Amino acid sequence: MLQRKAEEVLEAIWTAEEKGKRSQEQVQEEAQVELDESLLEELTGNGLITREEDGLHFTAQGRGEAEHIVRRHRLAERLLNDVLGMKAEETESNACEFEHAVVPEVTESICTLLGHPKECPHGSPIPEGTCCKEARHVVKKVVVSLNQLSSGESACIAYINTKKHALLHKLVAFGLCPGVQIRVHQKSPSFVVQCDQTQLALEAEVAADIFVWRPSES
Repeated sequence: MLQRKAEEVLEAIWTAEEKGKRSQEQVQEEAQVELDESLLEELTGNGLITREEDGLHFTAQGRGEAEHIVRRHRLAERLLNDVLGMKAEETESNACEFEHAVVPEVTESICTLLGHPKECPHGSPIPEGTCCKEARHVVKKVVVSLNQLSSGESACIAYINTKKHALLHKLVAFGLCPGVQIRVHQKSPSFVVQCDQTQLALEAEVAADIFVWRPSES
């Protein structure tokens, strides 16, 4: 398992590469830690990077490792921004702490909860995970917004697509989160869904932000 400083270096190399840079000095500008010899030797010794004349390069294994690290970091930023309401400029340092404590399973759950976002709050692309690819496959077939279901129809929540963090927090508090089975109780005069033993009234625009799939068709 990589030490935290080594993960920071891989993330810095990825970020520098996105900007068309790769020299050790340019990577250092992106790094939160000092690129000392011991760190670089650890990364080269583990077969994650190579040191060439023009700078630092990923091996195939190193690129995969860096992709996971960057994905965790940028999803953490989205979570802090979208759900907890932190400003984009405040998410960076907190996301650095968060990313090292998140296991892959939790990362996928966060991504699904947020509706598989493509960019972090700063506009940098979030590398796709398995859940994103699976969701894209499912969406093409059977995922629809909740308001498209008929009264009496049941479905499973796939993801919630809203940038209103207060609304997202409220829906999760009510138990409306990915993986939960719900049933449309009525659509008129108000939109009402059954979740477990509880009936919840939703505004039409809220129902439009909840995307579901029908288990029988998946």
